[in-house]
Amino acid sequence: MFLLTALIATPVLSAKDKDTKKNDHYLASGPIKLDKDGEKWAEKTLKKMSLEEKVGQMFMVWARVTFTNFDSQQYKDLRDTMSKYHVGGFGVTVPVETGLLIRNEPYEAAMLLNQLQRDSDLPLLMAADFERGLSMRLYGGTVFPHAMAFGAAGKPEYAEAFGRITGEESRAIGIHWNWFPDVDVNSNPANPIINTRAFSGNPQQVGQLASAYIKGAHESGMLTTAKHFPGHGDTATDSHLGMASVSGDINRLNSVEFPPFQAAINAGVDSVMVAHLTIPAIDPDPNHVASTSPAVVTDLLKKKMGFNGLVVTDALDMNGLMRIYSNMPVPSAGAAVAAIKAGNDMILIPHDLGGAIQGIVDAVKKGEIPQSQIDASVLKILKAKASLGLNKARLVDPMQVGYQVAKPDNVAMGQQIADAAVTLVRDNQQVLPLQPVAAGTNPAANPYTQVQGVANKTVVVIFADDVRSEWGRAFTIAFKKRNPEAHILMVDEDIARGMAPDVMKAVAQAQKVVAAVYVIPTAGKVMTNAQGQIVNSVSLGEESAALMHNILQTAGPRTMMIAMGNPYVASEFPEVQNYLCTFSNATVSEVSAVKALFGEIPITGHLPVNIPGIAEQGAGIQRTK
Repeated sequence: MFLLTALIATPVLSAKDKDTKKNDHYLASGPIKLDKDGEKWAEKTLKKMSLEEKVGQMFMVWARVTFTNFDSQQYKDLRDTMSKYHVGGFGVTVPVETGLLIRNEPYEAAMLLNQLQRDSDLPLLMAADFERGLSMRLYGGTVFPHAMAFGAAGKPEYAEAFGRITGEESRAIGIHWNWFPDVDVNSNPANPIINTRAFSGNPQQVGQLASAYIKGAHESGMLTTAKHFPGHGDTATDSHLGMASVSGDINRLNSVEFPPFQAAINAGVDSVMVAHLTIPAIDPDPNHVASTSPAVVTDLLKKKMGFNGLVVTDALDMNGLMRIYSNMPVPSAGAAVAAIKAGNDMILIPHDLGGAIQGIVDAVKKGEIPQSQIDASVLKILKAKASLGLNKARLVDPMQVGYQVAKPDNVAMGQQIADAAVTLVRDNQQVLPLQPVAAGTNPAANPYTQVQGVANKTVVVIFADDVRSEWGRAFTIAFKKRNPEAHILMVDEDIARGMAPDVMKAVAQAQKVVAAVYVIPTAGKVMTNAQGQIVNSVSLGEESAALMHNILQTAGPRTMMIAMGNPYVASEFPEVQNYLCTFSNATVSEVSAVKALFGEIPITGHLPVNIPGIAEQGAGIQRTK
């Protein structure tokens, strides 16, 4: 009887169930270290691989985090791509719908990445664009502000904590490699794609903060990336949309663009991402962008600057690169072959994966690319995997996600950094501090029928890129907690003209006005300029800007303008009398802005960039709590 009961109670594993148990021991994260066993594994693995398998390891494609049934076609497509093309890993992101990120949860990410690891013959290298930590793509992670906020706060220890915490949380969900830090020097106020993604407009400060971030990330076992080589800060074009160019001479490059990259290399950065932009002072060939230029990748980065780590391209599907190869039979093949010939080790996100891989395989067979070069690059990739311990285990323990992600102390650190970044640039002493207003003394007994009244004593106008987005939500909640009667209006470019009469009526009656302007760099944001060209921009749209000018004309002395992102936006409004910067639209920065408005925190930040016509780098009016 006992035997029969035991047999009934013991589940029978199907072939699929048995397969999922393969390699089901968990990888413990720790400092990056390549030991002798790892080196032997990398060398032994390389010898067993076919040319097609080797070339496949040099590519990464997207894996979008969403709940996915492992028998669904969506997952099968990922698995089949991995199996057919032998990709070296995945770039982990989330779906995008009508320009809005559809973020998901850390647990979903961990489960998806674990299953991909189970279904892969070789361990996969998982990477992500976590420029602001996990919260950039996933709900639930520690929230950090944009990089420029770290420049305003001015403390390298904050950058080090940023790297350490992001590394801990990334490794907990199965991501090993962050495409960060951004070591561009944002010296061009019109830069539509770098802007607040850069730490500063000062090369030395960028290098210092990047080095601190790398140190922290390595402590928690995360690979790092210095981007966008040889420097994307002095450009006015989004390379997702068009051809960007760095026009400085060699003296300018040596004094501004290159030093932060050299600092990152000296700090032990694991990879360098090469941009799709022209740099005539180094390579005058108009058909070469940096990522396809041997002069940039091999001669400058590897030989002159002494970088021996992984060299990776920016996403191969960007228009700045692909328009050069648009007339070729297989554009992705032409671009991929040129990138490998230039000296890149890995290629990210090709539009046509199969065509790109076949192009490189054919080039090797024809003798255009030496087999030894492919072997050297793949050995680097395998050693990178071994340095993470992926040769011994590849899965993460889902039960640890709830312990490692968003620890209370780490969440508090993210808020502390955002608080320290708040910078007061102009102040006529007629607005700050705002006074809190107590809630009504006789609220309705039923919370579901309570109606909150508003008044025009304090008016808040939130200029969002899209009123459907999350921008301004945390700001609104934080503000309403302190002043439930505040009249808060939200506008975007599509509705600014229609809402202008209501906004201006409220502003005219207001004792104090807050105008929170949300303008941040957004990759591939399509706009059309006066010449009919497709461009990107970090400026307010025409209708929104007209409304902002109207507010300042009507109520300038009693209006506080807040840059919830791009600090340069004030250059369009030289009449502004009160100006506050957070350098970020992250929720922690929204809360910091409100705390600063109500005098709950000291204002101690300093401008990390020059704002033409407004203030110089280093400016910052200090205010006590």
